[in-house]
Amino acid sequence: MADNVDDRIEVVQGDITTLDVGAVVNAANKQLKRGGGVDGAIHKAAGPKLQEACDEIGGCPTGQAVVTPGFDLPADYVIHTVGPVYHGGDRNEDSLLESAYRNSLMRAENYGIRTVAFPAISTGVYGYPLSRASHIAVSVARQWLREHDLPKKVVFCAFDAATKAAYQAELSGEEA
Repeated sequence: MADNVDDRIEVVQGDITTLDVGAVVNAANKQLKRGGGVDGAIHKAAGPKLQEACDEIGGCPTGQAVVTPGFDLPADYVIHTVGPVYHGGDRNEDSLLESAYRNSLMRAENYGIRTVAFPAISTGVYGYPLSRASHIAVSVARQWLREHDLPKKVVFCAFDAATKAAYQAELSGEEA
């Protein structure tokens, strides 16, 4: 069954805002305010209505996820999740990152989303080590896909070659 699960996971390198998927996941901040990195890129591509929708929601705790329309994105929805800031691994960061992925997948299922694309949550300015974050992301996705029909496909969208290599290594069981 693991092979079948891995057939439902894809790793791509590129701009997450251009993907034609049911939902893109935004690595958001707790206030759901436009930030930098992938969050800034998603807000820019989606247009100003995205911030208005986020303002109506008001915020999102670390490890949780909320959904807005995709507005000007090719994706129908944006799932905003807040990953943890990495402080060395002794402040419950792993379980919070697991929750961010799991809750995003749950939201996708709740909205009937068939394909969801994730960035490398918390690996930018939040400082999460890429190898540890990719291990958590792939582990949660595999577990979810074993137990659920939706989403049908999980895409890990890497901004650069090093991130893509880390996710591919994790999927193949090799060292990055």
